[in-house]
Amino acid sequence: MKKYLSFLPLLFLFSFVITGNLTKKEKKFVVSYLDDTKNDLEKTVSGLSEVQFNYKASPEKWSVKECLQHIALAEVNLRAMLDAAVKQAPNPEKKSEIKATDDQLIKMMTDRTNKFQAPETFRPEKSMEATATDALNSFKMNRDKLIRFMKKTKTDLRNHVSISPLGAMDAYQIALAVAAHSNRHTQQIAEIKADPGFPK
Repeated sequence: MKKYLSFLPLLFLFSFVITGNLTKKEKKFVVSYLDDTKNDLEKTVSGLSEVQFNYKASPEKWSVKECLQHIALAEVNLRAMLDAAVKQAPNPEKKSEIKATDDQLIKMMTDRTNKFQAPETFRPEKSMEATATDALNSFKMNRDKLIRFMKKTKTDLRNHVSISPLGAMDAYQIALAVAAHSNRHTQQIAEIKADPGFPK
C-alpha cells in the first residue's frame, strides 16, 4: 500500500496539468453551472408572448425583454473580460487582490436582496438585439461557446487575474460570474412574471 501512496503527489500534480491548473471538480462544477443556468433561463422565458416580454410592472423597472437584452450584453462583455485575462501573461502575484472566494462571488451575484446599478455598457438600450428572441438566441450562442471553451481549455485560469471595476477575479471566477449573473436575472424575470399585473 505504501508504494502506491508514494505516487499520490505525482497524480495530484498531473491532475492539475491536464485540466489547466483546475481540479476536475472545479472544471465539472463550472461547466455544470454554466449549463444549468442556461437551461433555467430558457425554461423561465419559454412560451412567453410579445406582450409578456414587453410588460413592465412600473416605468422604472425592466421588462423580460430588457432583462434578456442585459443578459446577452453581459455574456459578450464578461467573455471579453475573460479572454483578455487569459491573453495576458500569468500574473499570480495579483491573487492577493482577489477578495472573494468562489462561493462568496456566486452568493453575492445571485442574492437579489442586494441591488446593483448596471454599468452603462450592460444596459438594455445598448443592446444590438431588437427582440427578446434575438437576445435569447445571442445569449444561447455565446453561452454554448463559453461552455465549449471551459471544457477544452488547458489554460492556467487561476493564475490569470483580471483587475476591473467589478473587482479582482481570476479567469475561472469570471466564468462563474457569467453563470451567476444570468441566474440573478433569471430570478428577476421570475419576479416580473409573478407580478399581479403580468399579462396572462
